[in-house]
Amino acid sequence: QLVESGGGLVQPGGSLRLSCVASGRTFSTYDMGWYRQAPGTQRELVAQITNTGRTNYADSVKGRATISRDNAKNTIYLQMNNLKPEDTAVYYCNAQHPIFSKINYWGQGTQVTVSS
Repeated sequence: QLVESGGGLVQPGGSLRLSCVASGRTFSTYDMGWYRQAPGTQRELVAQITNTGRTNYADSVKGRATISRDNAKNTIYLQMNNLKPEDTAVYYCNAQHPIFSKINYWGQGTQVTVSS
């Protein structure tokens, strides 16, 4: 089970930190990611962090987002700075087994709204 938190309403140029807490004992073995979906669009990757700590970012957030993980707390984070209205979306946490791709979990999502 994945539970996201930290979403909300923020003004353009502001910052947010999203958190995702995972249940289970094998969190550290999973590749983790943040995805987002705006109304009328497909879900898209925002950032990924592998079980070895390698990171990958969508071009749209490079330089503004940082993904991190704390395996001791079964938690990943997404720090987003200089938020723009186009960042408005529901943000989802994802856990992907690094070998068995069909083992894939999603959180329920947290709304991020960037507006003045």
